[in-house]
Amino acid sequence: MFEVMIALLAGVIVGLLFSALKLPIPAPPVLSGVMGIVGVFLGGQLYQWILERFFSG
Repeated sequence: MFEVMIALLAGVIVGLLFSALKLPIPAPPVLSGVMGIVGVFLGGQLYQWILERFFSG
């Protein structure tokens, strides 16, 4: 949980910095982009689960 809070804090700081410098925020601007990132993460987790479940010796 600590890693999640640090990541959130880092994201907020980067968002503030980019906004202060009037740069485009380096994140998807819509929910579909965020869901794509979540999907990539879940796909990676699913891959690890499949390897451990079916291919571990």
